[in-house]
Amino acid sequence: MGQKLGAETLLKYIHNFGFGKKTGIDLNGESKGILFSLEQMGPVELATTSFGQGISVTPIQQVRAVSAAINGGILHTPYIVSKMTEPETNSVIKQFMPDDGTRVISEETSKLVRYALESVVANGSGKNAYIENYRIGGKTGTAQKVNNGVYMVGNYIVSFMGFMPADDPEIVVYVAIDNPKGITQYGGVVSAPIAKNVFKTAIDLYGFSKTNEGMPREYTWLDTKYIMLPDVTGMSLEDAKKSLKDFKVITSGEGNKVIYQSPLGNYYAEVGSKISLMLSN
Repeated sequence: MGQKLGAETLLKYIHNFGFGKKTGIDLNGESKGILFSLEQMGPVELATTSFGQGISVTPIQQVRAVSAAINGGILHTPYIVSKMTEPETNSVIKQFMPDDGTRVISEETSKLVRYALESVVANGSGKNAYIENYRIGGKTGTAQKVNNGVYMVGNYIVSFMGFMPADDPEIVVYVAIDNPKGITQYGGVVSAPIAKNVFKTAIDLYGFSKTNEGMPREYTWLDTKYIMLPDVTGMSLEDAKKSLKDFKVITSGEGNKVIYQSPLGNYYAEVGSKISLMLSN
C-alpha cells in the first residue's frame, strides 16, 4: 500500500492526520513524535512507515487521528479542561469548546473506515472487545519496542483502539500495555478485553441503547455463543417453547398465552440462558 500511494502522498496523509506535530492539547510535555522527511524516504523507509515501524507517535496523536477517521473525516484539536470556574461563586471564567477542525477525508471514506473497523471487532483480531447487542469498532496493535536505536526481541507495547457506537461514534477508548508478562503479546489478547470492560462501564454511564443492527460475530467452538432471541409475546406456550428451544424457559402466571418475556426478543442472548415468560389466559 505504501508503494501504491508513493512517499509524497503517504506523508501528506500522515501530516494531515496530525502526526509529526503537537496536537495542541492543554497538557504539558507533549511530544511531536518522530517521522521521516520526504528526503529521507527511500524504499525501505517507505515500506516500514506504511506498516508503522521506524516512526513514533504519541497516544493522543493516535486517538486524535482515529477520531478523525471515524467522525466523518474532521481532525479536531483535543482538550482536557471543558471550563474554568470561580471557586466561590462557581461562575464560569473561561469556557472551552471544540474547534471547527480540518477535513482530512470525506464522509463517505470515514463511513467505510467505520465499517471496516467494526468488522475487525466482529470477525477479526479485535473479537475480545465484542459486546452482543452493541456496535463496537476497533483495531489491535503490537508495537515492537526500541532500545538504543535497535528493535528489542520479545518486548512489545500491545494496544487496542476502539469506539462505540460504531455507526455513530461518541467515545473512543485506547488501551496500551507495556511489555505484558506471562501471556501472548498481542493487542487482541491483552488489551481488547480491558477495552471491553471500559465499554461495558460506558454503556451504563452514558445509557447507550441496545441494537440488533450490528455485525454478527463469527463464533469459534471456544466462545460463549449468542444467537438472536425470538420475540414470543402473543404466542401459545407450546409454540413459544418450540421457538425458544435453544434456551431454558421459566414461566409464571396461569394460562397458555405469553403476554411478556424477559429478556426482550429481537436481541442477542446467550445460548442456554434463562428466558422468563409471563402467561395469561
